[in-house]
Amino acid sequence: MGRCRRHSSWPVPPVVGVEAVLRHARAEGGRAGRSLVWPPAPYDWPVDRLCQRERQALSDLLAELGPDAPTLCEGWQSADLAAHLVLREHRPDAGPGMVTRRPPFGPWTDRLTRRLRDSTSWEDLVQKVRSGPPALLRPLDAQINTVEFFVHHEDLRRAQPSSEPRELAPDDEDLLWARLRLLARFARRRPSGLEPFNRAPLELGGSGPVVRGPVGEIVLWLMGRETAAQVDLSEEPRSL
Repeated sequence: MGRCRRHSSWPVPPVVGVEAVLRHARAEGGRAGRSLVWPPAPYDWPVDRLCQRERQALSDLLAELGPDAPTLCEGWQSADLAAHLVLREHRPDAGPGMVTRRPPFGPWTDRLTRRLRDSTSWEDLVQKVRSGPPALLRPLDAQINTVEFFVHHEDLRRAQPSSEPRELAPDDEDLLWARLRLLARFARRRPSGLEPFNRAPLELGGSGPVVRGPVGEIVLWLMGRETAAQVDLSEEPRSL
């Protein structure tokens, strides 16, 4: 198993997203001449289908396998993974430790993860994952969670015996492909180019390898799952 990349994949700082939601809500409330109305329950809010499906599929698999199942994240079982996902959406003070492991941030996030894992029943923990982010973040669910839940779903799936890569629908690959340029900027090994199957290559510069494979496998490689991702690497950088 490879080391799990334990940081948030939010493409924008969370506080910026919250302010944007508030501005939108104030504008809508003003036009309607009534007080603010928060978004309805999770998944009544219109977020993209891949994000919803990955969250629900991961929640189903967590419930099926129980809290002690292995994952691709080194040192983590399924209960640790579930606690990580809940903290990420509900405890902003856990965020810095998901970006850097340096004290005091990393140890504090680890402490919060263990505390939540050990103090919450498995059924309640899975339900917290399934029910989605708090109201203010629901309009941003697709933006901040599509890659996160796809990757963590694969972390759990591929750690199980006889697991095979999935073939994604073209629309789902489109959603992941739209995020690849940003992901490549933060990859441990920044590639010089990406060559997804049945798509035009993406040139990134730099001295890293060219990564070839299905879109989903490239996402996994960029997110640090290098041993699990089924990609081909050319160690010669693309010449620009």
